[in-house]
Parts: sequence; C-alpha cells; structure tokens
Amino acid sequence: MPSITRRRTANVGRPTSAETDILAATQRLLVNGANFTELGVQQVCTEAGVARSTFYSHFRDKIDLLVRLATELMTSSFDVTSAWKPSEGVERLADAFLQVVKVYREHAAVRRALTEVATYDATVRDFWSQELNQFTDWTIAVLRAEQDAGRTPADLDPVSATRLVVMGGERALVDHVTAGDPHADGAFARELALTWWYGVYRRPAHHGERSPS
Repeated sequence: MPSITRRRTANVGRPTSAETDILAATQRLLVNGANFTELGVQQVCTEAGVARSTFYSHFRDKIDLLVRLATELMTSSFDVTSAWKPSEGVERLADAFLQVVKVYREHAAVRRALTEVATYDATVRDFWSQELNQFTDWTIAVLRAEQDAGRTPADLDPVSATRLVVMGGERALVDHVTAGDPHADGAFARELALTWWYGVYRRPAHHGERSPS
C-alpha cells in the first residue's frame, strides 16, 4: 500500500531511540488529556527530552507524527485479525477480537486524535480510509474463498456484508473502549465474533461450533 503521508519519514525501518521517545511522549500527552490540534511541537519535544531539530529530522510535521502513531494501532489490529482463519471457528475469532479490543484500549487516545484531526485534514482522512480498506479487502477475499469452498452461501454479497461489519464494527469498537466497561470486553468481543460468524459467514449453529449461551 503506498504511503499517503506528506512525505516519507526521514528514517524507514526500525525506529531510532529518538523516534521511539517522541512517539511515546506524544501518546503520554494524549492519554493525559492533551488536545492534538493544540499540542505544540515544542511541548512534544520537551516531554520526549529531544531538540526541535531532532523532531524534524524524523517527522515532517504533527500530521506525519499522528499518522505514525495511528499506523501502530492499525498494524497491530490487522495483524491480530488477519492471523485468524475460518477453519479455527467462532471461539478463536472471539479471542482475536478480544485482542483487538485491548489494542484499541491501549491506543484510545490516538484514535480520539484521529477523529479530531480527520475533520479538517485530508491526509489523515485518506490515511484512515486506506487503512480500513486494507482490512475490507482482506475480509472480502476471505468471504469469497469461503463461498468458493461452499462454506458460505453463494447469495451473500461479500462487498456489502464486509462494509457493514468493518465500518460498523470499527465504530462499535471505538464506542466500547470510550464508554464501555473494561470488564465487559470479553462479552463485547464474543458478540462481535458471533455477529461475523452467523451473520456474515452464515454458519449454522449445528456445524460443530458451540451455540451461543
């Protein structure tokens, strides 16, 4: 997937110590309630213990910084979800979604900043759209493979079904980690998995999977 940041960051590959410090400092400030729009580069540098010149040697601007932070969120979420295979069943899917909930909780402040900045910055909007499209494309491909194997009905529209569960599921995730009880994470992940398994993959309950209790 091509980069849509305003320029590629100065160092590609494993982050340097300074990059790591800047990313961690920004996340700390956001977790502590900072508004990303009002957050200054100097404030980030002070928190990270680096010079402004160091910041600009690694990031073009604050938007580049936010995209880097958000990439960690989406990469972790996609890696967890795409590791699941339909042959593993609904319970394993629930486990995968629980891991995704944990990732979203860890990066809740970054996700909040994305919502904030996307209202006025096209780069962030395009970045987020492309990240969700990656997950959408993967889900469509899996659904079509399941149809070809005869495990998902041929009359399912993979594109429409995927849009419903990816877009709706991501919004539900954000709402849950924002307002939901962390003790309900397991129940939320299970309900999300059941929605995918019986609603999208169209698995009947008698195919060896444990029926919802």
